[in-house]
Amino acid sequence: MSQAEAVARTPRPLWSLGLLRSEITMTFRRWRTLALLAVLAGIPVLVGIAVRIETGDGGPDGGGEGGPAFLSQVTHNGLFLVFASLAVTLPFFLPMSVGVIAGDSLAGEASGGTLRYLLVAPAGRTRLLLVKYATTLTFCLVSTLIVALSALATGALLFPLGEVTLLSGTSVSFGEGLLRALAIAVAVAVSLTGVAAIGLFVSALTTSGIAAMATTVGLLITVQILDSLPQLHALQPYLFPHYWLSFADLLRDPVYWDQLAKNLGLQALYAVVFGSAAWARFTTRDITA
Repeated sequence: MSQAEAVARTPRPLWSLGLLRSEITMTFRRWRTLALLAVLAGIPVLVGIAVRIETGDGGPDGGGEGGPAFLSQVTHNGLFLVFASLAVTLPFFLPMSVGVIAGDSLAGEASGGTLRYLLVAPAGRTRLLLVKYATTLTFCLVSTLIVALSALATGALLFPLGEVTLLSGTSVSFGEGLLRALAIAVAVAVSLTGVAAIGLFVSALTTSGIAAMATTVGLLITVQILDSLPQLHALQPYLFPHYWLSFADLLRDPVYWDQLAKNLGLQALYAVVFGSAAWARFTTRDITA
């Protein structure tokens, strides 16, 4: 047996920290990724400035009651800008960004002619697929935290900070409010795992990165529309964005876990179904580019 055959027959682990580190570094060095993160970071700034302008002096007595959830409470406590910004970005901006990263994960490598070389290297299809998905999940968390941190910094500059009055009427300390804000950011990131799996599956179907990104974003918009039609109320609990805003239940005392648990289970279901479909497609696909 030649040395090349021996290497080829050597069992490969399904995970590689080195490969994951390399993939994450490459993803976050791309201009497209940096541009997406910059746009996400800018949204809380725009929201905060808009609220400040509307309220004039930014005092706690200003602010309208309309607009996205939590927006009317921002003038009372800048920490609420975190919750408002996540509520603004979650329906479209955050999942769109995740769809772009996930859709380009495999198809972008194929269109760039690098996918074949990745598979020739000792990576393996299953391990490469896991690494791509883990990288997309990392982007989910990083992008959500960037929105939250940008909102926190903007809220601290433009509005007062202090005790947080929860949706149930209970007041908690600013420190506990920060912990709840962190928990909400993690909950929002988890809400994006279904979109990430769908994007990975679409990316495994084509060799065009642009087509994969456009298809993923198009599916996102379509499902969002379906979720807003009252005539489809029987179908909506099974649509991946249906429980996205359940993170608001973390601002209650006690916390309402029912909707949060349903969201977690639904995202896990989408991740398993579309992740398995992506694996089935990618491991049997004829890679020519």
